Amino acid sequence: MAPVKPRYRRPVLEEMRIRSLGVIDDAVVELSPGFTAVTGETGAGKTMVVTSLGLLLGGRADPALVRIGAKAAVVEGRIVLRPDAPAAVRAEEAGAELDDGALLISRTVSAEGRSRAHVGGRSVPVGLLGELADDLVAVHGQTDQQGLLRPARQRQALDRYAGDAVAVPLEKYGAAYRRLRAVAVELDEITTRARERAQEADLLRFGLDEIAAVQPLAGEDTELAAEAERLGHAESLASAAQIAHAALAGDVEDPEGVDANTLVAGAHRALEAVRTHDAALGALAERIGELGILLADVAGELAGYADDLDADPLRLAAVEERRAALTQLTRKYGDSIDAVLEWAERGSARLLELDGDDERITELTAERDGLRAELSLLAQALTDARVEAATRFASAVTQELASLAMPHARVTIDIRQVEDPDGVEVDGRPVAYGPSGTDEVELLLAPHPGAQPRPIAKGASGGELSRVMLAVEVVFAGSDPVPTYLFDEVDAGVGGKAAVEVGRRLAKLAKSAQVVVVTHLPQVAAFADRQLLVEKTNDGSVTRSGVTVLEGEDRVRELSRMLAGHEDSASARAHAEELLAAARADA
Repeated sequence: MAPVKPRYRRPVLEEMRIRSLGVIDDAVVELSPGFTAVTGETGAGKTMVVTSLGLLLGGRADPALVRIGAKAAVVEGRIVLRPDAPAAVRAEEAGAELDDGALLISRTVSAEGRSRAHVGGRSVPVGLLGELADDLVAVHGQTDQQGLLRPARQRQALDRYAGDAVAVPLEKYGAAYRRLRAVAVELDEITTRARERAQEADLLRFGLDEIAAVQPLAGEDTELAAEAERLGHAESLASAAQIAHAALAGDVEDPEGVDANTLVAGAHRALEAVRTHDAALGALAERIGELGILLADVAGELAGYADDLDADPLRLAAVEERRAALTQLTRKYGDSIDAVLEWAERGSARLLELDGDDERITELTAERDGLRAELSLLAQALTDARVEAATRFASAVTQELASLAMPHARVTIDIRQVEDPDGVEVDGRPVAYGPSGTDEVELLLAPHPGAQPRPIAKGASGGELSRVMLAVEVVFAGSDPVPTYLFDEVDAGVGGKAAVEVGRRLAKLAKSAQVVVVTHLPQVAAFADRQLLVEKTNDGSVTRSGVTVLEGEDRVRELSRMLAGHEDSASARAHAEELLAAARADA
């Protein structure tokens, strides 16, 4: 079967179906591969388009988004992409399949808060959607503008623009930084607990010396207990052995006495005389003969036992004294001598570890100093790479602002090292080392000639901030392209000529990427390849027919409404037609 020929050169989100999400009951959003503008009255549900895409790409599932009365909200998306695209490869690794060159993605959020995800017909972890999103879509809204105000986000933006020039030394720096943190924690633990560890070492030495003085042997306590029991009853044991021996082998002092050996021997002789007459009786004669041999052996051992039995009271005293010494050890270090020896083995190993603290402190201190020197070099390499990239980045953003009706604005990037009294000395200054280096990065904006560059958080109005963010994203599109950009009212605070320039710049961005913009500005919507209108029904919901593609007269009417507040104004209609004509001419 021949492979499906891709419809687009890059991944494209063709459509989304949204059900039971917020004010949307059931709606289909058909997107252009170029520039799509989503418009509608305030509160009509335009932002739900952004929310839906966020869910589709692994965003947090909020059960409050589920439409009242519904069991679950469902968002489905169809993304056309090449089989060798990174997102397609990652999806296939998870078991997903492409459908006619498209990847089908769905996300379900129940009213109870449960969330499920499906990719290419397979149930997958929600985290996979986030992985796919990294290769497919960049979402920007007003919260992202606020994020851009934070120095940490500005540093991340610069690092992203710099690419490998920063990424490579940053990876090396991160590894050295993490190791330095680990070394510092271990060193701090050893030094701050020095007194407790010294006390522990003294207790271990005392115990090991006490055990060494006794020199116990494995199983010795058990053997000595048995010997003490035997020595303590030596007389009764000897008497019993002698009585048993006499019963078996006879008593020399009583020649007339009858013993077991004599009786067994008589029985054996009686049977031996007649055994040839009956095989069964012959077998019994053999067994009685064996019994006689056994009795003789036992009698001999009893005689030897009685002779060897040591009833020496001095030996008993020595055994009891040794047992008392062993008991002192088992009372402190284990239930048995074997347990005491195990304690001694563990204690010796621990003592070696504790006695090695001084050596370990020396090793760690040397490693820490070496890592600090290494971090200093890596941090400087990071700073140098960022300074070089900052010049290019600021120049590129400044050029983009000129295309966004800010011809005299100038963007610069201030890179400075953060000082910390408890930091590491660098060129005579204590510098704070963080996980991303020693640099603090801040975007500065001079909106007109003669103005001093100020942080964009203080020097940019809402509209200017929107354009700065758009300029940054356009610069990223040239160095680190993303297939689809979604802007949620990125044009907030913009109007007039600046709005026209924003629309023109978004249209230019759409030549190399798919662009979806939720907007309230007709100047921006006029530049779109496709305009979608979101409108509610009388019951306050957005149905399938509530998201419509505007063409011809319908699009003029919507632009008129956006311009003048109602679609029947003749001047507004003329202005709308003029906007559309200008946008087509500009294309």
